Amino acid sequence: MKLARWTKAILAGARSGSLVTQTEIQEPTKRKGMRILNGILILTILGSLIAPIARAQTSGNAKPAAGPTAESVLAAEEEYITAMRENDAEGIARCLTDDWAVISARGGLGEGKSIFPDGVKQGYLTRTAYEFSEPRMRLYGNVALVTVKVHTAGTFVGKLFDVMERETDVWLWKDGTWKCALTHETQEGAEKTQQQTTN
Repeated sequence: MKLARWTKAILAGARSGSLVTQTEIQEPTKRKGMRILNGILILTILGSLIAPIARAQTSGNAKPAAGPTAESVLAAEEEYITAMRENDAEGIARCLTDDWAVISARGGLGEGKSIFPDGVKQGYLTRTAYEFSEPRMRLYGNVALVTVKVHTAGTFVGKLFDVMERETDVWLWKDGTWKCALTHETQEGAEKTQQQTTN
């Protein structure tokens, strides 16, 4: 019987188009039930509006995917460059494999991860600038090649230097991290010097 009265009240309210009429017809307990249903409906709507925003903020703070990714190798390259710029011997060593090698801009070969760190510690090499631009990265599974344009300046064995180079670093993904296995330096403008010499 109560159900029939409640249905009639809802239909009467719907026909009149007025919530006031509907509220006047309902009994106090039915009004409380409607307020609860309205509250649930409002919370559901608010939840569906807020959830995508919360997901977007969470994904924006997410760390890069673990593994050999373009993003992670570029982060490793930046860490290496920062250590070089700051003359951070331990930071440089952390970025290199034990058998790391460097081919200098003049064609010399140096082997062993201690070359730059020891040079920095003993004062043979001090950089006053090490700025990079134009990064080019290629990822081949767990091997990556990163080439950057570098302006480097400082002192080496007491002599000042200030050069522009292209540097290619060969990175290996091993044990969950990137390590540089080879650095190849090429001095910019070397082609012009070679052409002038041969002509």
